[in-house]
Amino acid sequence: MPRTTPPRPLDATALFPELAPLARTAVRLHPRAGTPTATDSSIGGPLLWPADEPWPTCPDHNSASHHGVAPDDVRLGRRILAEAWARPRAEGADLLTPEERVIVDRASISGSARIPQDGPVPMIPVVQLYASDVPALPGPAGTDLLQVLWCPFDHDEDYLPAVELYWRASADVTDPLAAPPQPSVIGSDDYLPEPCVLHPETVTEYPAPHELPEDLAARIEAWEEDQNQNDPDDSDDSDDSDDLDDLDDVTVVDYQYDLSVAPGCKLGGHAPWSFSDPFPMACPECGSDVRPLLTIDGTEWDGGSGSWRPTEDAHYTGLHFLGPACSTHLNIGRSYNLQLYVCTSSPDHPHVQNMQ
Repeated sequence: MPRTTPPRPLDATALFPELAPLARTAVRLHPRAGTPTATDSSIGGPLLWPADEPWPTCPDHNSASHHGVAPDDVRLGRRILAEAWARPRAEGADLLTPEERVIVDRASISGSARIPQDGPVPMIPVVQLYASDVPALPGPAGTDLLQVLWCPFDHDEDYLPAVELYWRASADVTDPLAAPPQPSVIGSDDYLPEPCVLHPETVTEYPAPHELPEDLAARIEAWEEDQNQNDPDDSDDSDDSDDLDDLDDVTVVDYQYDLSVAPGCKLGGHAPWSFSDPFPMACPECGSDVRPLLTIDGTEWDGGSGSWRPTEDAHYTGLHFLGPACSTHLNIGRSYNLQLYVCTSSPDHPHVQNMQ
């Protein structure tokens, strides 16, 4: 089933014509739980990998001094929790049985004892994109496939998983690897994606407020304040962000959350700056500018960005963290996202990554 982003609450360029030349297209990936194959674009699915090419491992995590949780325990714990939330229970009754609690705790980084890894850590498949599914996919000449893998442990330089990108010509993979190696442990259950099929959709974005000219940003802020003052239903909504299971219709339009950068996993578009101001980034190999390639976000919408929820998912009324918005089960930092940037001069140069 395709996923369709609702029309924006209003035309931002009609109010602020200066935004028009700043528009960019982005491809929302809309990951949803499924059973992708190596010939599909996916998040957390199998990769079309040559059998004669070594599977990448993390050079920084290759000894038993590193501890984590078993991936199979993480997936089992997720299934147990989903089933527990779905079944009826008496008021005040425990969510889990004692036996289930043991398994869920074993799968949690904050739970019981962590186990040591066994040898080098194989990288985990995170994203696979075919140009046939995402025509806007950039890449070196002759390639039509992007594969993204990461180490499922935090790395000290940025407290993010170390990411590797691979560009391929899919037709060259005539003998694909049948069973890639799996890590015995992972450093964070937040870094293990559930297999998801993708439903690419092209949308238009405008820069986050942080990247707008100062005068334009100030006028947009004044316009937002004027809306709040004139909204007859305006009240103290300080706790609304915690109520993700009952996303109300948008009554007051917020530029950052409703009009600028689409939330969720996406290709291209504008950078979703949030807790920091934009800072210069350059290609580590040649010094050229970089541009957004891929945003990996664990949540496709939340209480602030509910206007981006696809129309096909509007019927869902269950728990937010068990619903379609959180199908990947990924989480970056404190519900932030991981952005990957590529060189504007050569997409096969080393990438740059950032968390916002």
